Amino acid sequence: MLNETFIRLSIFIGVLVIFISLEALFPKKKRTQARRKRWITHACFTVINTAALRLLGPIAALSIASWVNFHNIGLFNATDWPLWLEVSLAFIIFDFAIYLQHVVTHKVPLLWRLHKVHHSDRDLDASSALRFHPLEIMLSMIYKCSLIFLIGPAVIAVLIFEIFLNASAIFNHANLTLPFRIDRLIRLFIVTPDMHRVHHSIIPSETDSNFGFNLSIWDRIFKTYKAQPKAGHTEMVIGLSEHQTDAPTSLIWSLKLPFAKHRD
Repeated sequence: MLNETFIRLSIFIGVLVIFISLEALFPKKKRTQARRKRWITHACFTVINTAALRLLGPIAALSIASWVNFHNIGLFNATDWPLWLEVSLAFIIFDFAIYLQHVVTHKVPLLWRLHKVHHSDRDLDASSALRFHPLEIMLSMIYKCSLIFLIGPAVIAVLIFEIFLNASAIFNHANLTLPFRIDRLIRLFIVTPDMHRVHHSIIPSETDSNFGFNLSIWDRIFKTYKAQPKAGHTEMVIGLSEHQTDAPTSLIWSLKLPFAKHRD
């Protein structure tokens, strides 16, 4: 487990550094807020969320995957499929499950109160992938572990998906300029920064689109795909319409947001 943690952490930090560097060289949208305070807040979210997951004890993706395989629990443990097929199917199932989870967090008021902490960010860059309320992170892990319990994927399948999910979240939140033709080609398969940026618009019809985090096919299949923002990427307004202030850069404000008296 120690080696797995080291591998995940190393890749996570490496991908984060790469895209922070790339977006500094090739920015897409001018920032509206100071980078330093946002980044400190987002770094604090990472520390808090890591501690929050510790509170769940054995309820962790790799631990549950190891346990269900040891006890031969779940769909895949009742089959004799080759590992490559199991890994591929698990990846697709997990990715679809994350898409559904994302849609639900926008539709269920209680879950939206938590998820709006992520959407309150008025700028979008690689660090935005770290900005999630700890309660949402804990619920997400419980949801993911429940799915692992049902399908019983190999530990390596879960590890691969977790690595790809974290890396893709950093990539598609990056404030990065990609040539139009390259973006159009890549988004046939995976979610690009331009595709996901639409989702962070203050316009409700755009916020309720492009829910995918990794594979882009789900938005196309379920007709939640929107190619471009109405105002264009450089002029669009990001965040929540009712919170266009410096408040979202505050860690305390962000943690308290789901419990604020005035809710949508």
